[in-house]
Amino acid sequence: MELRHLRYFVAVAEAGSLTIAAERRLHTSQPSLSRQIRDLEYQVGHELFSRSVHGVTLTEAGKAFLDHARLALAQVDAAVEAARKASQPARTTFAIGFQTGQEVQWLPQVMRVLHAELKTIQVTISSDYSPDLAEALERGRLDVALLRAEPDFDLVYEVVDREPLIVLMPSDHRLTSAASIHPRELIGETFICGSNKAAVLRDVTEAYLRSCGIDIKPDYGVDNLAMAMSLVASTRGLALMPGYAKNLLPWSVVSRPLAGTAPTIDLVVGYRRANASPVLKLFLSRLEELRTPLVT
Repeated sequence: MELRHLRYFVAVAEAGSLTIAAERRLHTSQPSLSRQIRDLEYQVGHELFSRSVHGVTLTEAGKAFLDHARLALAQVDAAVEAARKASQPARTTFAIGFQTGQEVQWLPQVMRVLHAELKTIQVTISSDYSPDLAEALERGRLDVALLRAEPDFDLVYEVVDREPLIVLMPSDHRLTSAASIHPRELIGETFICGSNKAAVLRDVTEAYLRSCGIDIKPDYGVDNLAMAMSLVASTRGLALMPGYAKNLLPWSVVSRPLAGTAPTIDLVVGYRRANASPVLKLFLSRLEELRTPLVT
């Protein structure tokens, strides 16, 4: 018994016709296929099909044989695939993390920087809050991440962008008629700010308001942009968020720039100094390319 006998048998069983299986699936002649099936039945010692003018149907012996034939073919295919994989050199894994929402802009640029290496490495992508990315870097679960410069981690940070803070507001808020928002307009409004978990954003926001001589206590602290947008829409409040937010807003929330010189928040490439990955070393050598915007 050979593998071709099993493949022919399964094809006929699934097609329900020797003619259809021969012409459409096996690309052989119907008489030749009939001989192969007869040979198989001779080796098994029982008829596997009942023949009629309407086609073929499995006998009880054929039904029992079909499951085992499929399993045998699946195991052969798995063995072939395992051999192919074993013959190929192992691919180095390079794990990249993005602060949630930043991958929309930065993933294409990261892939452009790594383009020449993509055939020999396996890139994994994850998205998370900035402090969680920093922890993953420190624990070695990520090789590199685009995040905020989280202060409580022993990591190296390289600035790749400085984003101005912008004002988020409900789409029907009275301030939507203004081209830009003076920080004093925040007084008296429900104010949404970064939480203790989003410490970098919180610190930049508080420093900016102090420099403007404004004392506002936040009504809500948020960990991430999605939470900020939800609160803006539901509480009709105002929020100061990094500029990338304007590309992710739902219809119920709009953005306006701050009047004057807006504060900025750094977006950094973070990594662990002890990480000896050659792919990381190559990636860091090309950071200037990462800072260069894509031409569209």
